[in-house]
Amino acid sequence: MLASGLCPICAQTARASERSTWSYQEVSGPAQWGALEEANAACSAGAQQSPIDITGVVEASLPPLEIDWRPGGALLNNGHTIQVNMPKGSTLARGDRRYELLQYHFHAPSEHLVNGRTFAMELHFVHRDTESGALGVLGVFIEPGERDESFESLAAVFPGKVQGSASVADVDPGGLLPDDLAYWFYEGSLTRPPCSEIVDWMVLRTPKRVAAEDIRRFTDLYSGNARPVLQSNRRFILASQ
Repeated sequence: MLASGLCPICAQTARASERSTWSYQEVSGPAQWGALEEANAACSAGAQQSPIDITGVVEASLPPLEIDWRPGGALLNNGHTIQVNMPKGSTLARGDRRYELLQYHFHAPSEHLVNGRTFAMELHFVHRDTESGALGVLGVFIEPGERDESFESLAAVFPGKVQGSASVADVDPGGLLPDDLAYWFYEGSLTRPPCSEIVDWMVLRTPKRVAAEDIRRFTDLYSGNARPVLQSNRRFILASQ
């Protein structure tokens, strides 16, 4: 989920994830992640795990999201999802917090739910806080609708083979966002091993609509790479106004 050259805890997270023989299948799937190796203990013992069902939200004066992303990236089928690794220079700001975009990737169906509702896909933009090294992940729900140029450009080159890759230098990740950037915020974890509880989650309230045909291009490769929801454990889920 993460690239090299990050903060120590992030680098440890990446190494643990790469070593694991985890999957989304029953034998080594989400219910077993915590037992696969010691580094994954948070997957079963953590109290702030993600994803969750977004319900019982509290309206709050959250700062607006300020997106400054650049086109580019290298697309990879990593065996768990389709991921685009980003060059340096793309940022997201939330109040006095500033994050650098590391990569983005896809899940089907959605990992987060909203009042029990599941969406066709979910897109995660993974950022690193430029000061603390913690992660900030922007989640975007995807639903079938009209064609979208940015998503269509990616879907056209989704590699069918694991470790297959493609250049997407002309794709603007900002084109994958809906117009409305109102969001929910809560503190949680990575949604894959080692499930480290180091994530500021920002989930957009408005889904992005893309062509059903392009959604199928992803689900033909990965149709069940979503971790089931976990208990919120009385965490506050805040909604921007």
